[in-house]
Amino acid sequence: MDFVEHITDQGEPLAYIVRAELNPAQTTFVTPPEFTQQIGLVVYRAGGEIARHVHKPLERHIVGTSEALVVKAGRCEVDIYNTEHRLMATRELRTGDILIIINGGHGFRMLEDTVFLEVKQGPYTGLDEKERF
Repeated sequence: MDFVEHITDQGEPLAYIVRAELNPAQTTFVTPPEFTQQIGLVVYRAGGEIARHVHKPLERHIVGTSEALVVKAGRCEVDIYNTEHRLMATRELRTGDILIIINGGHGFRMLEDTVFLEVKQGPYTGLDEKERF
């Protein structure tokens, strides 16, 4: 079973689905370094440490809004659309799955009570950020 699915349109990435079953033995980033969000599973062995640190302020220029959604509980279907609003894929997401939305559109249908952990660039300024179709 492939634990990371890439959904694309003519070679352009739209979304990645990282299945809950992915449990790598070493640190594995599922997004390439040029994406505006870096998503990975970082592995530390017992007794390991992360040294104290702060992140230096860096100015970044980001166009668009990518999202990472973790299904904390429940089950849903997601529709992935290209930038022309054409449906490219429908997939079921289950507890523990991660959806990384890179480009295009998306919509959800809840099959059970569902809780998402959502991470995206902010701040969210309101509904005028979204084009509904």
